[in-house]
Amino acid sequence: MAAPLYTTASGLLFHAGKILILTVGLPARGKTHISRALERYLRWMGVKTQVVSLGDYRRKTLGGAQKLPPDYFTLGEKSPETMALRKMVSDGCEQLIWDFFEAGGQVVIYDANNGTRANRQALAEKFDKEGIHVIVLESVCDNKEIIETNIRNVKISSPDYRGWDPDKAVEDYYGRIRLREQAYETVEETTWPFIRIINVGEKIMVNNIRGYLQSRIVFFLMNIHNRFRMIYFARSGQSLIEHSYKADSDLSPAGWEYAERLKEFVTERRAKSLEQRGFSASDRRLVIWTSTRRRAHHTAWPFLSSAQAPSIPTSISVATDAGGAPTTTKVAYGPSKNVKVIEKPQMSEINPGVWDGLTPDQARKFYPEEWARFVKDPYAFRAPRAESYHDLSVRLEPVLIELEREKEDLLIIGHSSVIRCLLSYLIGLPASEIPAIEIARGDLLEVVPTSYGVHSQAFHFWDGPGRRGEGQESDDVGKDETNFYENYAEDTKGKKRLNAVELGLSTSQT
Repeated sequence: MAAPLYTTASGLLFHAGKILILTVGLPARGKTHISRALERYLRWMGVKTQVVSLGDYRRKTLGGAQKLPPDYFTLGEKSPETMALRKMVSDGCEQLIWDFFEAGGQVVIYDANNGTRANRQALAEKFDKEGIHVIVLESVCDNKEIIETNIRNVKISSPDYRGWDPDKAVEDYYGRIRLREQAYETVEETTWPFIRIINVGEKIMVNNIRGYLQSRIVFFLMNIHNRFRMIYFARSGQSLIEHSYKADSDLSPAGWEYAERLKEFVTERRAKSLEQRGFSASDRRLVIWTSTRRRAHHTAWPFLSSAQAPSIPTSISVATDAGGAPTTTKVAYGPSKNVKVIEKPQMSEINPGVWDGLTPDQARKFYPEEWARFVKDPYAFRAPRAESYHDLSVRLEPVLIELEREKEDLLIIGHSSVIRCLLSYLIGLPASEIPAIEIARGDLLEVVPTSYGVHSQAFHFWDGPGRRGEGQESDDVGKDETNFYENYAEDTKGKKRLNAVELGLSTSQT
C-alpha cells in the first residue's frame, strides 16, 4: 500500500511499535541489497525507515581498507589500537540507531555481519530492554555465481578497493570471507523472531513473525532478487483524441511514427548498455508492460512486428489483484520469443472524473473550491468522481511487487501519471512529490537497480507532434492543457519540480 494520508501522535504506523532489524550473514551475501530494497518499500508505505550500514560508517569515519591497521579484519588477538577503532565504529552505529528512534523513526535496518551469536544477542537485548522489537534477518548464500557477481559488481567498487586491479581485489575479498567463515555462527536461536533468506529470494524461512507490519516485511522479502536487469520508461504515443479519458482512442499517425522510433531507440540503447556490461541483447528477453488502453499497448506493437506485419496477442490469463478481484492480462510474443508484451489493467492512467477534457482555466472557473484544494495538495486531492494520486498509488501496488519480482529486462510504456508513481518508488521520492514529476513524451528513462540504490539516465529521442501541447513554450514540454489532470504537474510550495534530465541523476554508494 502507499503511504497513508493520516498521521499519529507518535509518528508510528500500524500499531507496530519500533522495530530493529539485525542483518546477519557472511560478506557478499546480498545483505546490503536486501536492506536498501526493504528500506525503499517501507518508506513507500509511509513508515519512517533508515538503513544504518556498519561498512559505510566505517569507511566514512576511518576511510578505505588501505587506511586501516593490518589486523582490522583478521581473527584472533588484535592490537589495542585496532580494538579501539572497532569499538568506535560499533558504538557510532549504535548511536545512529538510537538517534533515529529518538527522532521519531519506526524501523532501523542495521546492515552488518553480526556473525557471532554472542554479539547479536547482546545487541538485541540492549534494544529489547527499551521496548524495541528485534527481528534477525539472515541472508544465506551457497550459490557461487551470486557471490562472485556480488563481489565484482558491488564490493570491489567500494572505497576499500579504489585503484586496485579487479582480479586482485576479488582475491583479497575472498580472503576476507574465508576469515569470517571461521567464526560465523548461523542463526539457530529462537529467542528473537527471525527471517532467513536463501540465495537472495530462492527460499525463505520465518519464525515467530507477528503483526501487520512484520508480515508485510516478510511478504516483500518473498518477492525480491538481485539479478541484473535494465528498466526503461517511456510514455505512450500521441492518440487521435488526446484530451479525453473516456474515448480510449487509437494512436494518431504521429503516434505510430513515435512507436516505430521508440522501438528503434530502445533496441539500440539497450544493446549498447548491455554490451558495456558484458551482456548480449540477443541472449536476453525484453518484457514490455503496458496498460490496456489502446494508445499504450499499440505503442508496443512495433516490438512484436516481423518484417511485414504486427503480431497480435496470443494468450490471455486471468489473475487476481491484491484485493482478490479478477484481472485479465493479455500476453503477446514477438517473432523470436525474445520480446514479450503484457497488458496490465492496473496501469491505466489516473481517472480525472468530471475534470476530463478541461483546461486548468476551465477547472478553476467551474470548480473554484476544488481547484483551491488541488493546488494545496495535488497528491491527496481527488476531483469529483476521479482518482487522486494516492488512489493511483494504492492501485499500482501489485505492479510494484511485480516490478520487484521481474528478472528480465523491462520496458514500461505508460501514461505519465503511472510513470510518476513507479519512478518515485524506484528513486525513493516522498509520495507528496509524485505530482511534481514531469515526464515528457519523447524521453526514454533508463533505470538500473543496484545494491546501493538505482543508477538512472534520461535520453531524448523524439521531437515530433505530441511532445508538447499546441502553442506552448519549450519549458512546458510534456504538458497538455486539455488533459492537465493526467499530464499537468502542478508546482506547490516546498516541493521540488523534477524533469527528465534531473531524473538522470543516480543514487549511488557513498
